[in-house]
Amino acid sequence: MKDGEAATGQTASRPKRADARRNEKTLLDAAAAVFVRSGVEAPVRDIAAEAGVGTATIYRHFPTRADLIIGVYRHQVEACAEAGPALLASSPTPYAALASWIDRFVDFLVTKHGLAAVLQSGDTGFEALHAYFLDRLVPVCTDLLAAATASGEIHTDVPAIALMRGVGNLCIGAETPDPRYDARQLAGVLVAGLRAAG
Repeated sequence: MKDGEAATGQTASRPKRADARRNEKTLLDAAAAVFVRSGVEAPVRDIAAEAGVGTATIYRHFPTRADLIIGVYRHQVEACAEAGPALLASSPTPYAALASWIDRFVDFLVTKHGLAAVLQSGDTGFEALHAYFLDRLVPVCTDLLAAATASGEIHTDVPAIALMRGVGNLCIGAETPDPRYDARQLAGVLVAGLRAAG
């Protein structure tokens, strides 16, 4: 594990070329898709096939499975974090941006099959990920809530972390195989409850 951490640290300290970043993104997207279908213990050959590369390419970027899991998790957190400002800039209203972002947040929470259990496994390589998740996503949700409040669309003193935790609790039910349970719909009801009467 330490070798993998060292490799990851060296990679992070040196800027990557645009093509290397694209290749890594392709691998992480492929791994995320396979994890959704088959869980985090899916064979590396399945991820390689999804990405259209050889297994050696996966191992070159991610020497251990822990490195790959961490990479996928961070990649998904970054995508969710980057979506916040983009939605605020492109949505018709700040409330619409908040609602769309919560949909993406639900997708992130519901589709990380197996990641939650692995992240709670006690492996030292995963210890910093929860703090990373909070550091990246709480400010994004805070900004969205502030913009929707400033526009007069919502009335709330609910902090972002409480809203995110509430959404997270709704997503726990999505792990059951009941097709009648729709975490996105319930999160939408929760967010609708923030709207100002008018």
